[in-house]
Amino acid sequence: MNKRFNNFIDKGFEILPGLLISIIVAYISIALSKFLPKLGASSISIFLGMALGNTCLHKKSFQKGYKFAETDLLAYSIVLLGGTLSVSTILNLGLSGIAFIVCQMSVTIFAALMIGKKLGFSDNFRFLMASGNAVCGSSAIGATAPAINATDDEKGISIAIVNVTGVILMISLPLISGLLYNHETFKTSAMIGGILQSVGQVVASGAMVNDSVKDLSSIFKIVRIILLVVVVLFLETLKNKKTNKDNNINPKKKKFNIPWYVIGFFITCALFSFNIIPVSLSKSFKVLSNNLEIIALAAIGLRVNFKELIKHGKSVSLYGLFIGIIQILSAITLIGIFL
Repeated sequence: MNKRFNNFIDKGFEILPGLLISIIVAYISIALSKFLPKLGASSISIFLGMALGNTCLHKKSFQKGYKFAETDLLAYSIVLLGGTLSVSTILNLGLSGIAFIVCQMSVTIFAALMIGKKLGFSDNFRFLMASGNAVCGSSAIGATAPAINATDDEKGISIAIVNVTGVILMISLPLISGLLYNHETFKTSAMIGGILQSVGQVVASGAMVNDSVKDLSSIFKIVRIILLVVVVLFLETLKNKKTNKDNNINPKKKKFNIPWYVIGFFITCALFSFNIIPVSLSKSFKVLSNNLEIIALAAIGLRVNFKELIKHGKSVSLYGLFIGIIQILSAITLIGIFL
């Protein structure tokens, strides 16, 4: 008993330095986001983390704390996020709105997988780019990474590229929707909520148009987040099939494991949908989930290796650019069909 307790204390001390740094970087990012609202705390957090992690905060003694923050805290954030989403939210969009989202996500996933394959990226990296762009950016990548056994570099680089792409699109989409739809609420909201990666980017981009677009685009985004479980399980199944084929393993002998945080997300979403989780508690979940995500993003940034990013810089940037272009073209086409 004493040995276990001592091990727990030792592990805590090993984690503490990196965890504290991640928290400090996160709250500095939150403070800076008040002056840079269009960029948002999530984007600031990862970029500030990357800058500090590759200069003065890259000590080996910090790494265990960084890893705890980026894995455990992000997992808790995903579970709490489920407690802020209700299945009834889908009904506000109607069948045409839901069909648009499902088709847009499907095109994004297919495009990310195919383009990544053409550019020669690993299966894991392609899967992370698919989930990050199709669902909810960093949170989706964080949920997918352990399910497919992605490396830290694959996760860090994919999050960095998805965030960079998201910031560019966040500024561009209000301009594009203004030219195409004259900022008509439903179509503009569908474009912004159906393309942008993070919730913060959706809110910021929608707010550049008006409050109605901000609110409705957030609902489109929420529908994508609700489908996070489906996307993670789909990509995990693809990875398992590929692994089984490469290693000549009989798929029937491969145990299908559902990550605990995916189950937790589904449970909290169901509890909120049936009003078991009250609205007051859901609001607390939202605040805590957001803060944990920002801390996790800071840690991810602190662990990103610039040398590895530069090594793949040109091809990775093209990858993100191509996905973004296809997302825009797909959204324009699907809005014309469904909306």
